[in-house]
Amino acid sequence: MTRSSLDPAAAVARHEIAATLGWSGLVKKGQSIRIVDSCGQQAVDTLFYNAHDTSERYSAQDTLQAARYAYIRAGTTLISNDGNPMLTMTADTVGYHDTSAGACSVESNTVRFGHETRHLHACRENFVVEAARWGMQKRDIVSNINFFMNVPIEPDGRLAIVDGLSEPGNYVELVALMDVICLISNCPQINNPCNGFDPTPIEVLIWDPA
Repeated sequence: MTRSSLDPAAAVARHEIAATLGWSGLVKKGQSIRIVDSCGQQAVDTLFYNAHDTSERYSAQDTLQAARYAYIRAGTTLISNDGNPMLTMTADTVGYHDTSAGACSVESNTVRFGHETRHLHACRENFVVEAARWGMQKRDIVSNINFFMNVPIEPDGRLAIVDGLSEPGNYVELVALMDVICLISNCPQINNPCNGFDPTPIEVLIWDPA
């Protein structure tokens, strides 16, 4: 685990994202963004796009191939679908983060948990709302990062979703290597333990380069 030296009082922007809701914002090249799991065990689904050409966006496959590791952790550089470095994780107080299990949706909730869950809000819906603010559509939503989500790989190769490892106040921090749009869904899932069955608020802070 790697901690940050950045002072929250010096942040140029600070946003609290309520439980179950989405957020989006611009992070300029050289700025740092910190995502804080305020209450613990809260999955934070996240995507990044090139702010000047949103057809270039985070690629889970290229990122894992470059990292040669199954998870995102301190030191990992997030790679775009064009093969360019987008951000590097500079601090992480949890240890590792999933980028394989994807985002919950109305459709996947229905398949996994029954038709009675179809009315429940989901991350893909949050992403679609936030993407629209930047001129993007549903087809622009790609495989995302699940910060703070604990997804071990079982011996048979299947992914499991189990109780999160993050505690109140744990965070990840990344420095932008290009101007990026950040989309966040503060995951509303209540049918599996990714949020401890109880979605809670998170916080986002942004710093200018020193």
